[in-house]
Order: sequence, then C-alpha cells, then structure tokens
Amino acid sequence: MNSEQFFEKLWLDYVHLAPQAELVRQLFLKDNRKVVNDHVAFRTFSATPLQLDNLVPLIESMGYQFQADYDFSAKKLRACSYIHPDPSVPKIFCSELLTEQLSTKSQNIIQDYTQQIVEQPLSLEVFWSGRHWSMPSYQDYQTLMEESEYGAWLLALGIRVNHFTLSINHLKSINSISQVIERVKNAGFVVNSVGGEVKGTPSDLLEQGSTMADQQAFVFADGATYQIPTCFYEFAKRYPDSKGNIYQGFVAANADKIFESTHAKK
Repeated sequence: MNSEQFFEKLWLDYVHLAPQAELVRQLFLKDNRKVVNDHVAFRTFSATPLQLDNLVPLIESMGYQFQADYDFSAKKLRACSYIHPDPSVPKIFCSELLTEQLSTKSQNIIQDYTQQIVEQPLSLEVFWSGRHWSMPSYQDYQTLMEESEYGAWLLALGIRVNHFTLSINHLKSINSISQVIERVKNAGFVVNSVGGEVKGTPSDLLEQGSTMADQQAFVFADGATYQIPTCFYEFAKRYPDSKGNIYQGFVAANADKIFESTHAKK
C-alpha cells in the first residue's frame, strides 16, 4: 500500500466519524481548486501490542522519517512526528498514553480491555482498525474520563485517525488562519477556543486551530446509548524560518491545546 492509498483509507474511516470534515472541506473547495492535508494524528496506549514503538515501523514502511519527540507530562503522553521525503505527502503525528503514570483505578480499567488485544503481525490497516477490545461500560468510560479524556476517547473509539488538517498555505483564496476560522464559525461549526481560537504565533512559525469534535451515539457495554466526541478537523498555517524555508515541525504548546478538541462540548 502506498501513501496515497493509505490516506484514502484513513479519510473514509475518518469522515464516517466526523462528517463535519467533509462539509468544512467543501467550504474551501468553493473557491480553491483543492484542499491539501498538512498532517494527521493517531492515539494509542503504551505497554500493549499496539504501543507507539510497534506502530512506528509501519509508518516508516511508507518512506517516512523520524522528525521529533514531544512530551506532554500534564496529560501523561509522549509523542513523535514523522515526515515524508515527498513534501506533498502529509506529515504524521503519533502519541501514546503512558498508562503506568495513571492512578491504579484507571490502570485497572484500561488493562481490563487492552488485555483482550490479540498479539499478531501488524499492517497499515491497524490505523483504521478501531477497538481491539470490547466496547467499555459507560461507567468505565466516565471513570477514566475523570483522569484522562485522551484515555476515555481511545477506549471507546480505538486506533484510528483523530484529525486531518487543512493546509492554509495551499489555499489560493485565503491565507489567514483567523479568516479560515471565521468562515468555519459562520458556517455553524464550533471551534476549539482553549488557549484562544488560534494556537501559536508567526514567531512560533506555526499557527493552528481546529473545530471541536463531532459527536455520535454509541451503545456502551451496559446497553446505555450516549453521544460522545469522535474526531475533529484542524487548520494549520506555516511560516518561513530565518533561511526562508517553510517550517515543517510541530509546536508542543499548540498540540497540547489541540488535544482538547475531543473534549465534550460544554
């Protein structure tokens, strides 16, 4: 499977959970020939057969190269980013929940489900494979949510992309992230305002914003049905560095706030 096929498969799974993404994309296709994807992101649990170190070789099999490590100590996450030699291929950002840093109660909940994972050779299909364990009870979901929204999201949705990212640099009709966000808001979508609607500044070489995640109804193991956050759509504007090269990395302070796009809407 090449990278183009990989992203086509990802998009199909993604828009099933985040139909807003296609609607937002269409907003910009009205006056732009195409909408380019800057990057995607994935979440996983540490200390399982699906831990980050086991997913990385799959990413590298498509020609990706390691870019940087990131630490989100408050959220108990570690992450890394990967970039492709072909600049037209989207970057990949992967993170994992460091479950050993959670409370015993949360660790036990996660282990009850992740011990169901069948250890087997992994292929690229794992990135849209969803849960490798049974649907949690709503009580377990809520209990984990109290300590780690990231963990509760992952427990309910499994391994899949949580966002695609519109590259503002590739738009012809608009080049301001504030204007992009305003257009999205005017179309009725809720925007992540944690730390401000725009995360980062031109001096950081990266500005980011996002919608809040779509919500869908899920039937939990105890038979109860609840609307929970699924996936969101991000927007990124990159700036040139001192040598005139467009910055291709990520800013941890921005990403920390973007993670909160999957929090339940207040």
